[in-house]
Amino acid sequence: MPPLTAIQSSIQQRLIEKFASVPNEIHFGSVGGGCSNKTYRINFDNHQFFCKINSATKFPHLFQRETNGLELIAQQQIIKVPEVIDCFESNDQQILLLEWINEGERTENFWKKFGEQLAALHQISNDYFGLIEDNYMGSVPQSNQQTDSWIDFFIQQRLQPLINKCLSQKLLLPNHQLPFENLYKQLPVIFEGKQKPSLLHGDLWSGNFMCHENSEPVLIDTAIYFGHPSIDLGMTALFGGFHSAFYEAYNYHSPFPLNHKEQWEVCNLYPLLIHLLLFGKTYLPQIETILSQYN
Repeated sequence: MPPLTAIQSSIQQRLIEKFASVPNEIHFGSVGGGCSNKTYRINFDNHQFFCKINSATKFPHLFQRETNGLELIAQQQIIKVPEVIDCFESNDQQILLLEWINEGERTENFWKKFGEQLAALHQISNDYFGLIEDNYMGSVPQSNQQTDSWIDFFIQQRLQPLINKCLSQKLLLPNHQLPFENLYKQLPVIFEGKQKPSLLHGDLWSGNFMCHENSEPVLIDTAIYFGHPSIDLGMTALFGGFHSAFYEAYNYHSPFPLNHKEQWEVCNLYPLLIHLLLFGKTYLPQIETILSQYN
């Protein structure tokens, strides 16, 4: 990574172009919590921004794809996302400037509103599963080739590419392929009926949303595409689950199918494979436990 001073200078120049008056000095404070990005809080005058920096060569167009996802969700006027202030490249780095979100209290009403708004977002549909462009889930490239069938999309664009990567890195063994193939045969029953594509956040775990100071839900770090709602809902439950009011509100506005927990568990094979790829074999037992039900 180039010296931070060079990147700061580039950011300051962009801010000068966007705002009538920018002081000679802007303040950068490091913000923790980013897995793959350098993250900062930028202050000048009464302005505050959240800044993400990453390699433009290692993860091409990562922030531009994130920008596109945030803007598509914002266009629906259903659930809040941070406003994109700027997205650009400088010195082989990509920089994303976002509205700074001051956090509020996660009350029961917050969780109810979150469930209601996610159900409404999932009602936004399309003629195909996928997206007009590929993007990322975290730092992992995500193929969004447009597909008519959810099951075909889930197998061909989600599970099998990751299985192949994990096999090549010996994170999965060749004998793991058969249990996946057994699962594939049962997907038409698990996802019975015609499913219309739903606009998804795509990576909806507890670290990828915030509570605005006015208690509005805010989606961040999106990995959007049009897919099955159980992708988002399963992910909410993967690492401990959300508040019960969230699920009750979602279910009230968009009732869960009878086998929703099975759908969620199967959909969670996708993020579990990503975690296997990124973090190693700690996640293999969870994958094997899910697959064991379909032998």
